[in-house]
Amino acid sequence: MSPLLAQVQIHERTEDTCVSDNGFCPDWIGDNFDRYVDPFFQHVVLTVVAVAIGFLIAFSLAVVAYRRRWLVNPITQITGVLYTIPSIAAFFLLLPITGRGFVTATVALVAYVLLIIFRNVLTGLDNVPDETKDAGRGMGLTDRQLLWRVEVPLALPEIMAGLRIAVTTTVGLATLAFFAGAGGLGEQIFADINFKSNVVTAGGLAVALAALLDGAILLVQRLITPWTRAAAAR
Repeated sequence: MSPLLAQVQIHERTEDTCVSDNGFCPDWIGDNFDRYVDPFFQHVVLTVVAVAIGFLIAFSLAVVAYRRRWLVNPITQITGVLYTIPSIAAFFLLLPITGRGFVTATVALVAYVLLIIFRNVLTGLDNVPDETKDAGRGMGLTDRQLLWRVEVPLALPEIMAGLRIAVTTTVGLATLAFFAGAGGLGEQIFADINFKSNVVTAGGLAVALAALLDGAILLVQRLITPWTRAAAAR
């Protein structure tokens, strides 16, 4: 959002007492809610795309490292370094390479989810009982078949847990994506950060998005891992 537009928004709201006092004004929220619709969907796209790309990369790395254990430490160290870079610094470091916009924000957000998902996928695969794997080999399964038919399905609870953490983390980090010119709810929050109604509305939408995506992943997890519900019911 441009500084001029932010100034216009602030000027427009000075006529009402509640608004001019930077209070929480339900009427103002109702009248101006439409201005948050586009940023909300920008936030959704940023989050979903970044997590999807990050999941594909991290899952692939974890499967390879699971078979070639010497890769675990190098991958963990590299993704750990990426995870520790401050988000705003990551955006500005990427600007000369990828320019302002969606690509820069997505690359930075992807970098932050790699470590989370990589660790959880690897932990899930490592926690598959040896006797279960031995039983699969006894049935004549190849290593590839054992991985996809036995190990990955049994590792799904840990994998999905990592995905849930990655999603909620990305929703929060995406509020800073406006520094890279990618929009999102953060642009609305910082456009008028002293106005409670604005911050509560934009921030509340971000929290709601995190809860919605987390609930959707949890629902999918329950659908694809029915044996966990059966075990819990015993």
